Amino acid sequence: MHVVVPYAPDAPKTRLEPVLSERERTRLARVMLEDVLAAVRETGREPTVLSTEPLEVDAPVAVDRRSLTEAVNAVVRSRTQNAAAESGDATGVAVVMADLALTTPEALERLFAPDADVVIAPGRGVGTNALVVRHPEFRVDYHGGSYLDHRRIADDVGATLETIDSFRLGTDIDEPDDLVEVLVHGTGRTPACLREFGFELDSTDGRLEVVRSAEP
Repeated sequence: MHVVVPYAPDAPKTRLEPVLSERERTRLARVMLEDVLAAVRETGREPTVLSTEPLEVDAPVAVDRRSLTEAVNAVVRSRTQNAAAESGDATGVAVVMADLALTTPEALERLFAPDADVVIAPGRGVGTNALVVRHPEFRVDYHGGSYLDHRRIADDVGATLETIDSFRLGTDIDEPDDLVEVLVHGTGRTPACLREFGFELDSTDGRLEVVRSAEP
């Protein structure tokens, strides 16, 4: 199965502006990407980064400056429709977002394992954090509540659908409160990066949150 990881290096993670500088957000986004790539490799698959700009990273990079929906659909079309026309059998493609800092090889294998035409791991905000596409007529649409849109699109094209309930794949790191999850549950380089920035867990007020003890 071909695995692509979309990534936009320009001005990443703007919703973390209240707690991170632009330089820090850029570094955090890169470290999360590296954690996702490492988890994919541990499943025995070689990921491709689908980047909006040229990028130096330890993985193949495909540059596509179009919107996320257009860029991913180009990959889906190539890997399913063309393969089905040539061999009669669609080749699956997985799309895993670059900010899934909690992901593990085990979580990814749960995504890859079902033989449904479309497999989706939704995010907490009804987005689509990861999916597998095997149906040659299915196309993605990442606008708004994309999980609901993708369920509808799968039904429209007659594709079988399976939803994966996964805390690790369902947690994308977008907001300051999400950093708690990284420090508690992260297993890769991302929690170390946050601690280097001076973040630590605090429960002084009875609710676990992150505080910044020192500037880097």
